[in-house]
Amino acid sequence: MPRIITFLIAVIFSITLSAQNKSEEKAIKQVISTFFDGLHKGDSTILKSTLHKEIKIQTTFTNKKGEKNLRTQTKENLLKGVTNKKPSDTYFEKLLSYTIKIDGNLASVWTPYEFYLNDKFSHCGANSFQLFNNNGKWEIIYLVDMRRRASCKASNQKK
Repeated sequence: MPRIITFLIAVIFSITLSAQNKSEEKAIKQVISTFFDGLHKGDSTILKSTLHKEIKIQTTFTNKKGEKNLRTQTKENLLKGVTNKKPSDTYFEKLLSYTIKIDGNLASVWTPYEFYLNDKFSHCGANSFQLFNNNGKWEIIYLVDMRRRASCKASNQKK
């Protein structure tokens, strides 16, 4: 009889943890979705609502000479760039998948993507988001993206 009780407690505990993780994953995906909603709309207020005050933002890329580069951007420059884009320009970043890992108040999210500027394929790559659960609110604390134009499987049209 004690084995059955132990087994039932383990099953209930496992189900509870799984439900909590699914809830946290949903909240994290919503933060990232809101981030891109702000980007696509050119709305820095929406974008800013997803960012921690001390966020670090970086981009990796290979230049035309084949040199690997890492560029760091400030939160202010990111927000200004979104706000100051030409009104005729449209941005669309199509996320191809999400891989989410959570441990306590830290989450890591990997999102391969295709980027379109004015409905034309521009580049592809991957984003790596690090999020912090700031007392019940998930916030992006680190964002690094990788950009490339070669070896992309884009269909060259927005989907």
